Amino acid sequence: MLAEPALPADFVALLGGAVAGCLGALVGIGGGVLLVPVLNSSLVGMTFREATAASLVGVLATSSSAAVVPIGKRLHNARLALLLLAFSVTGATVAGRYITSYSDRTFQLIFGTLAVVIAGVMFVRLNRRNVMPQGADIGTLGGRFLDFDTGEEVVYRVKRLPVALAVSFSAGALTALVGIGGGILIVPMLNSLCGVPLRVAAATSVFMVGVTAVPSLTFHWAGGFLGDFHIAGLTALGVVIGYQVGLALSPRASVQWLKVLMASILVAVAVRYLLLTK
Repeated sequence: MLAEPALPADFVALLGGAVAGCLGALVGIGGGVLLVPVLNSSLVGMTFREATAASLVGVLATSSSAAVVPIGKRLHNARLALLLLAFSVTGATVAGRYITSYSDRTFQLIFGTLAVVIAGVMFVRLNRRNVMPQGADIGTLGGRFLDFDTGEEVVYRVKRLPVALAVSFSAGALTALVGIGGGILIVPMLNSLCGVPLRVAAATSVFMVGVTAVPSLTFHWAGGFLGDFHIAGLTALGVVIGYQVGLALSPRASVQWLKVLMASILVAVAVRYLLLTK
C-alpha cells in the first residue's frame, strides 16, 4: 500500500501559487519558473507538460493581479510593453505548434539551460544600475519614475531595441514550450542589456505575461494537457493572494536584493532540471 504524501497536493498548489505571486510582484516573473517545478514534483504528481499547462493559468492570474495595483504605484512602461507584446505573442503562437513534437525531457533541458544562462547575466550585473542624469533625452520609449531605494526620480532610456524585440519573441516561444510567463527572460535582459531599471522591467513584464500566455494556454488545452482544473484553480487563487503580499513588500526590498533573489531561484531551477532530473 502506498504511503500518503507528506503534504496534500491542494495545499502545495495553493502555497506554490502564493509564493509565485509574491515573486511576480517583486521581480516581475509570471511565476512559471517556480510553479512548473512545484507542480511537476512528487508532492503534486503532474507530468512536466501538465505542470506547464497549469502554470500558465497561474501566469494569467499574476498578470490580472497587476490590474488592481493603484495607479500611483504602477511602474510599467506601457509603450514598450505594447511593442514587445507584438513579438512575444507571435513567438508563443509559432512555438505552440511544437509542444507535442518533443519529449518532456527535451523541454526540461531547455528550461534548466535557460535558467543557468540568465542567472549568470544577473550575477555579472549585480551592482550596475540603469540611471541617466536628470533632463537627459529619454527617447520615444524611455521614462521616469520615483525610485523606492533613493526617494529620487530616476530617468532611463531604452537601449538596443532590436535585442529587446528578439528577447520578447524568444520569451513568447518559451512561454508556449515550458510554461513560464516569459518574465524570467524579459526582466533580466531588459535590465542587463536594454537599460531599463529592474523595477520598471519587472512591472512591464507582469503587464505583458498574461497576454503572452493566452495563445500558449490555448495550445495546451487543445493538446489535452490542461486536465486538472482543480489544481490550476488553486494555483491561481494562491497567485492572487501572494501578489498582494509581494506588492506590499516591494517598496522595502532593495534592487540588489531582488537581483540576488531572482538569480538564486534560477540556479535552484537549473540544478533541479539539469542535475537532479533524468
